[in-house]
Amino acid sequence: MEKVKTFRYVNYLWDEEKAAALGDDQVALFLYRSNILGADLRITNYGGGNTSCKTTEKDPLTNRDVEVMWVKGSGGDIGTLTRKGIAGLYTERLRNLKNVYGGLEDEDRMVGLFNHCIYDLDSKAPSIDTPLHGLLPFKHIDHLHPDALIAVAAAKDSEAVTREIWGETMGWVPWQRPGFDLGLQLEKCLAENPGIRGIVLGSHGLFTWGETSYECYLNSLEVIETASEYIARKIEEKGVVFGGQKIEPLPAEERRNKAAQIMPLLRGLASSESRMVGHFTDSGAVLEFINSHDLERLAPLGTSCPDHFLRTKIQPLVLTLDKNENLSDSKVLSEKLNPLFEQYRQEYKAYYETCRHPNSPAMRDPNPVIIIYPGVGMFSFSKDKQTTRVASEFYINAINVMRGAEAISEYTSLPRQEAFDIEYWLLEEAKLQRMPKEKPLSRKIAIVTGAGGGIGQAIAEKMIAEGAVVVYTDLSTQAVESATVKYNKDQAIAVQCDVTSNEAIEKAFKEAVLAFGGIDIVVHSAGLAISKSLEDTTLEDWDLLENVLVKGQFLMSKIGTEIMRKQNLGGDIVNIASKNGLVAGPNNVAYGTAKAAQQHMTRLLAAELASSKIRVNVVNPDGVIVGSKIWEGEWAEGRAKANGISVEELPAFYAKRNLLNEIILPEDIANGVFACVAILDKSTGNIINVDGGMANAFPR
Repeated sequence: MEKVKTFRYVNYLWDEEKAAALGDDQVALFLYRSNILGADLRITNYGGGNTSCKTTEKDPLTNRDVEVMWVKGSGGDIGTLTRKGIAGLYTERLRNLKNVYGGLEDEDRMVGLFNHCIYDLDSKAPSIDTPLHGLLPFKHIDHLHPDALIAVAAAKDSEAVTREIWGETMGWVPWQRPGFDLGLQLEKCLAENPGIRGIVLGSHGLFTWGETSYECYLNSLEVIETASEYIARKIEEKGVVFGGQKIEPLPAEERRNKAAQIMPLLRGLASSESRMVGHFTDSGAVLEFINSHDLERLAPLGTSCPDHFLRTKIQPLVLTLDKNENLSDSKVLSEKLNPLFEQYRQEYKAYYETCRHPNSPAMRDPNPVIIIYPGVGMFSFSKDKQTTRVASEFYINAINVMRGAEAISEYTSLPRQEAFDIEYWLLEEAKLQRMPKEKPLSRKIAIVTGAGGGIGQAIAEKMIAEGAVVVYTDLSTQAVESATVKYNKDQAIAVQCDVTSNEAIEKAFKEAVLAFGGIDIVVHSAGLAISKSLEDTTLEDWDLLENVLVKGQFLMSKIGTEIMRKQNLGGDIVNIASKNGLVAGPNNVAYGTAKAAQQHMTRLLAAELASSKIRVNVVNPDGVIVGSKIWEGEWAEGRAKANGISVEELPAFYAKRNLLNEIILPEDIANGVFACVAILDKSTGNIINVDGGMANAFPR
């Protein structure tokens, strides 16, 4: 293999040993190429672009050799693409669709006909871009959305710029919505320009190819590198980007503080139709754009690449707030933000009404996805953390595109009608309708104390399994980091937190807000147990239990409620107490008193917070010996002594004493919490006993 030149603007990731291990398996090599292309966000973002290869296979009906095209299926991501995510189609059948194609009005029907071209019966649904690959003759093809190429594609004089950069070695086709006809235009461009190495799609992206997977990969990188070098020279010649800086950004920590203060309010407003999860970024690329002189001119133009605006909406909401705005008074701030959101919604409605067709799907959520706060940073809000993070990444791609296009000549966005026709395309609507049903806790953000193990960890894991994003907190940094190691940052984050410290709890909630946008569910599960007689109970024992169980619950409720009220979306507080708060028992004065205080505080807060639609409930465990941290050490020894048995006999002892004769596990407590937050949506002030049935603990 020839030595490749050094790349500056893209990552050369081809590993000869890994590729050699795949042998002559062209599909495996195509998947390998796809994955390493998708690993570089400068080449294409999550879910963006598609790749393909063509191989010779045996027709199962005729046993003759036929050409089969393997291409990324609908809704996939090249960075994580596997064999399950691709479609295998007879190339000849796909090309024969030209015989029945009825023009631009026939595009939607053609997608249905792709199914008649399927070779591999385990294929993923073919995407709208399938004919773009099939009508070109090359063995390996990449369709990518690199920022540099879209900048060229979105420049005012894109065709001339393409020729200036690559001469006669690159083709160019004007903007056209993806579909069968665009495939015909690529075929025509190649026929008129034999020998070209790729094609620039106006306002859209790039097509490159090669006879082998490696040749295709190298061709893609070289074309992107050339465009990137050209843009870098243009920026250097120009000296400034986006007209230069207009606003000096706040220092980094002040930006984070401002973001944490305003995010719950933004989340509440962005969730007027459906609850959203948030993301915040103040990266260098973002700050350069949002603090520039050209922000006011460029932001309303919207994005050009369909992959961008399908995730970001056609344009962002720019907040007209001073970077030094006092954000402490939520009422005053809401009065300033409400009109901005309402104006955005009305403008989106006008866009819909102006561009709609008689058969267009109903208008979708008119709230902004991208929100810009000059001097501070950029927020995004969508249905889950991954989607909102990806939307943010796509808007950063759009910023890079505007940066490059403005350096070249002048940035041009898609006409609003073209953008609408993609956003509300019936095929896009059908894709949305095929999305799996959301889980019960989807769009919810939870914070769980004591989540480093035992009951708290089981609760956090149940929340994630049911669709929530979770902030794990625990006194032990090691425990909480170990508990979250199997999850990615789109599912859970770990925060060390001492629940007896107001400062620590404020920090934990700040991290929750910056990571996810707010909070919906507060679960206070942190605890410990001390079993001693009155005579043996020390003041230190008493204070420790009161601080962890009662003060911790108070602080978690107080700070969590403040955030929930900013959002105006209601919420849930669930406190993990104990049967011991209801039943008098021996050697239990400090623990039982603290648990009773937790239960009564819950009743008090349920009465107080109901007007804010914040529900407050208790889950009462009993005898959770297996997997529970508080049953380690002295507590187990104390309970065994109090009941006249050995520690080893405790699980069987506690199981026998409940009515159902069941051993209670941490997962059972997690199910009780789930019932409170996902099923019993009209219940507050309740105590749910998860104890197998203890008659003396029946609330009465």
